[in-house]
Amino acid sequence: MFNKILIPNRGEIALRIIRACKELGIKTVIAHSSADRDSLPVQYADERICIGPGESLESYLNIPHILSAIEASDADAVHPGYGFLAESIPFVEVCEASHITFIGPTAESIKLMGDKSLARQTVRENRIPILPGSNGILKNVKEAKEAARQIKYPVILKASGGGGGRGMRVVHTESEMESAYLACQQEAKVAFDKSDLYLEKYLERPRHIEVQILGDCFGNYLSLWERDCSLQRRHQKLIEESPSPLINQRFRKKLAKLALKIAKSVHYISAGTIEFLVDGNLSPHFLEMNTRVQVEHPVTELVTNIDIIKEQIRIAEGEKLSIKQKEVSISGVAIECRINAEDSENDFLPSPGKITQYLPPGGPGIRLDTHIHQGYTVPAYYDSLLAKLISYGKNRDEAISRMQRALDEMVIEGIKTTIPFYKKIFSNPLYLKGKYYVGFIETILENENEK
Repeated sequence: MFNKILIPNRGEIALRIIRACKELGIKTVIAHSSADRDSLPVQYADERICIGPGESLESYLNIPHILSAIEASDADAVHPGYGFLAESIPFVEVCEASHITFIGPTAESIKLMGDKSLARQTVRENRIPILPGSNGILKNVKEAKEAARQIKYPVILKASGGGGGRGMRVVHTESEMESAYLACQQEAKVAFDKSDLYLEKYLERPRHIEVQILGDCFGNYLSLWERDCSLQRRHQKLIEESPSPLINQRFRKKLAKLALKIAKSVHYISAGTIEFLVDGNLSPHFLEMNTRVQVEHPVTELVTNIDIIKEQIRIAEGEKLSIKQKEVSISGVAIECRINAEDSENDFLPSPGKITQYLPPGGPGIRLDTHIHQGYTVPAYYDSLLAKLISYGKNRDEAISRMQRALDEMVIEGIKTTIPFYKKIFSNPLYLKGKYYVGFIETILENENEK
């Protein structure tokens, strides 16, 4: 059993890890920036160390400062959460060299699956269906144009080291390619310090369905079934649900089999997610693997009754998975809304500032993962996620009605949030019928602008 875990992260995920550690009897150290000094994770952790100013490069991405914090606190493990250094190969390698347990996959697994282009090559070799695309990293615009001509437009450019919807551009014609390529490169360099791009066929109106997996050090693997993450804006997920209203049990098992085959091929250890795009013929195409815990993990926890963070920690301690595949079943439906500090009436511009009034929702079937409180100042340095509002019901109708109630109850004043926008989504007839897709949000916004 670990004695003390250091968490070099912030926001709701830092608090989520702290709570899991407390239930396991493990002490926690929060490594925080000066901008997060008054946040709930800093208040709730057993120990706290400031690792730098508000800018991420000087704090949450500063590997020497974090290593110093680990040494100063005498922590014997580090949980990165998601974002920041969660998929940083240099950070994992230095942890491994320093005999510090990294609660996550090995550096080798991240190399194989964290690099999106290399991941495509890996799964292709294991005969997993993928979308047509470039053969590895694109060297220049000319090579991108040649690849696009072969697979035919529309195509999508993607950052090889990317994630979170950044470093991506859909290209419909050859005349758009050069400007899209240069913009994508620049965004990738800023976001991931790596400008490598690859290209693949762009599917119109697919479903984005991902499979949560767990793997231990003894070669045991579990599928915790799927989440539907199709409701996105500019490739950034907004609403997720489990199980997907699209698929049946037969297709569910097919996706799980593909996901576990990929995980086993790279000897994956810890929690991870295999993502697929599913076309109109219910054909799955491998998209990418996220080698970390994901923002939307709570919906899987609610329908399977499995604590994913605790399982991550136990796996890192060298324990076997505590359950077997036949024991993993889905009960009910869970839906998550990402409540962001954004002005949905003004092109979703960020809205940092002080929260002057805060009333959280509650009642049956409602879970709220958040780090905010009344009087909290939302910093301008980081992403805009304030809270994850999750509803659970015995069926989809009940989960939706509980989410509608919770959105009506939730009050955040002093800043703009996406709560009003979600109220519109949860009154949309097509969404209520489960007939949504990647691009559905953009369609709604376009229709609103035309009115």
